[in-house]
Amino acid sequence: MEEGVHLPVLVAEVLNYLDCRPERIYVDATVGSGGHARRILEQNSPTGRVIGLDCDAAAIARAQQNLASFGERFLPVQKNFRNLKEVLHSLSIPAVDGILADLGVSSEQLDDPGRGISFRWEAPLDMRLDPRGPVTAQELVRRLSAEEMEKILRDLGEERWARRIAKAIARQRRVRPVKTTGDLVKVILQAVPSRRDRLHPATRTFQALRIAVNEELTNLETFLQACPDLLRPGGRLAVISFHSLEDRIVKEHFRKWGKGARGETPPFRILTPKPVTPSAGEIRSNPRARSAKLRAIEKIYEPTERGEYGGVRF
Repeated sequence: MEEGVHLPVLVAEVLNYLDCRPERIYVDATVGSGGHARRILEQNSPTGRVIGLDCDAAAIARAQQNLASFGERFLPVQKNFRNLKEVLHSLSIPAVDGILADLGVSSEQLDDPGRGISFRWEAPLDMRLDPRGPVTAQELVRRLSAEEMEKILRDLGEERWARRIAKAIARQRRVRPVKTTGDLVKVILQAVPSRRDRLHPATRTFQALRIAVNEELTNLETFLQACPDLLRPGGRLAVISFHSLEDRIVKEHFRKWGKGARGETPPFRILTPKPVTPSAGEIRSNPRARSAKLRAIEKIYEPTERGEYGGVRF
């Protein structure tokens, strides 16, 4: 894969599970450069539409340019996917036929040295996916106590050496601030025992800080809680996750939605009893796809009674 070019993952599977057809309205809630959105627009031609959300202005600009040939059938909106409900309300669209959320960080973001997301580049510790965000990773590293940092690394990075790394960060910043990706990598390498592992020792720490800076799990929860009301009967939701924390949240929401109550048929049907993963061929052509997991669910009907049903507020 060419560096800096993002390849959409599980494209054929996404189109299949979203049941893309002409005339329908779909949402790509994390549109990025528009890879998935392009294929959906091709499928729902000639009059179907795609609304593309992204919190990153640079991504919205790329998507707008890449999908310009589809004209008004593609509508880009610079908003975090947690704001999907208000976006559709502002467009006077009560519900849509399908929603896609690809939760992965794009190749363009990973390979942008100025973002400070990847430890491959020497850059300021920023990590914001939306440059308008109020908190950077540098700020977290500077002000969090060792105990608070340990919790983030353990809970969001599932880092085995969370305590050692957190204490090492606290010691280092008493001598000199940890301001760059390189500064942080040096601290991590000194803190953890040397080991032979395909995973770089800094991987989980960088993941944890990025998730914390961008409130990724909170945003995912908010997005999922809004989705049941935003799908028409027959509408489908597909979510691609890239680490166990995200996948666990999606799996739990889907399980609740697909659970019957009071002897009634549940209003949702799980389409993927097990997550769908990329083929060996796709992984060879796009190594960043290797950890992707796709889950999909279909809304069967609109509950006649509002309230709690299967753990969901309708």
